[in-house]
Amino acid sequence: MARLLEQAQQMQQQLAAAQEQLAQEEVTGTAGGNLVSVTMTGQGEVTAVTIAPAAVDPDDVESLQDLIVAAFRDASRAVNELTASRMGPLAGGLGGGLGLPGL
Repeated sequence: MARLLEQAQQMQQQLAAAQEQLAQEEVTGTAGGNLVSVTMTGQGEVTAVTIAPAAVDPDDVESLQDLIVAAFRDASRAVNELTASRMGPLAGGLGGGLGLPGL
């Protein structure tokens, strides 16, 4: 039982380190051939939105809005992939036959 608790503590430390690393990493999603880009941390916080002047047409605001949404979705997808690559190996580490919810 003590060994199991030690393994759980190690896994918890590894997960915390991976979460901290995700907070430091950034991903960028783009749309419209890089007319719009959205940068997010690995935790999903938006840190920047860039809009190229060519994307701004006062007579077609809806297209710009669509590009922003598409870039945000692309960045969110990238965050999910980054999270899966960082946390995936750790999340599977304790699951198995322990029968402990949340681990």
